[in-house]
Amino acid sequence: MRTIRLGKSQLQVPVVAVGCMRLHSLDKPSAERFIRTAMEQGANFFDHADIYGGGKCEELFADAIGMNASIRERMILQSKCGIRKGMFDFSKEHILQSVDGILQRLKTDYLDVLLLHRPDALVEPEEVAEAFDRLESSGKVRHFGVSNQNPMQIQLLQKYVKQPIVANQLQLSITNATMISSGFNVNMENESAVNRDGYVLDFCRLHDITIQPWSPFQYGFFEGVFLDNDKFPELNNKINEIAAKYEVSNTTIALAWLLRHPANMQPITGTMNIERLKDCIKASDIRLTREEWYDIFRAAGNVLP
Repeated sequence: MRTIRLGKSQLQVPVVAVGCMRLHSLDKPSAERFIRTAMEQGANFFDHADIYGGGKCEELFADAIGMNASIRERMILQSKCGIRKGMFDFSKEHILQSVDGILQRLKTDYLDVLLLHRPDALVEPEEVAEAFDRLESSGKVRHFGVSNQNPMQIQLLQKYVKQPIVANQLQLSITNATMISSGFNVNMENESAVNRDGYVLDFCRLHDITIQPWSPFQYGFFEGVFLDNDKFPELNNKINEIAAKYEVSNTTIALAWLLRHPANMQPITGTMNIERLKDCIKASDIRLTREEWYDIFRAAGNVLP
């Protein structure tokens, strides 16, 4: 598996991360096969969150793999906190309590990466800074990042937080690519010119923050996948055509489209199907041509100015 550097850290990570949001849908033997297969394929970066399955995903992950020191040193674990029932909470107390719970469920002494999940309107960045300092000094968290945050929100945090923000997890797919399409339509009056994220793509590239696309196969907000979907005939025809050329699946090409972008993104998979996970991992070896990348972009309904 090809690797990249995560943000400004010295941590080398696989270009495809394994999302564990749906892990609790598997029984223990199936979960073990899934995790071990991922690691055998070089996909040893696992993305969690304390809300996934109400904590059951993290518990099952550790139990299924038989977490111990030897296994732990061969994987990279990332988790997220900050979402509570009916609210978001970036208070110092909640961050610290959440991390303790995550570590207990994952049966580990530390997280490689902690992300703040969904922006908290009541965030006091001074408190976040205190929490991060305590987590870093205690060795419980080695690197820090955010999820679903725009440039100004990140800059507000960085005014107080001394640790570099190494990652920003954002929704991005071929059909959900407004952060890309708005860049084509600067100073125009069409719908694609509307900037919805503060130019977060350019900001992250400028500041060496790794974008981690979530739901890389979804359209809308969890409305479904665009692959093999009758709603996207032109897009699927083009993806299938290119997949046939490279002798890979359409899943591989859809993920290779994200990996072709020079921002060095790290997509988060969501599948619990081992064969589909292998198809995702194969995207690491595919480099689409510029023409192929634009052909797919336009086939998704994007019109170049």
